Amino acid sequence: MKYAVVVERAQDGSYSAYVPDLPGCVSCGDTLDEVRAAIAGAIQLHIESLRENNEPVPPASALTMTVDAA
Repeated sequence: MKYAVVVERAQDGSYSAYVPDLPGCVSCGDTLDEVRAAIAGAIQLHIESLRENNEPVPPASALTMTVDAA
């Protein structure tokens, strides 16, 4: 399953990421590569935890887009 991930840049230049379809699934990193790897691991652990606790794994449903604004 592929989940949409929102990545935001902090004022200090680091990055944070979260998964809208998996509440509480967040991570951070100093670079885009670090945050990409960290959120991938966080998603795996989040889903494993849901399964271990017999909780449903939410389907990927969030969509992403970019919009040009003046």
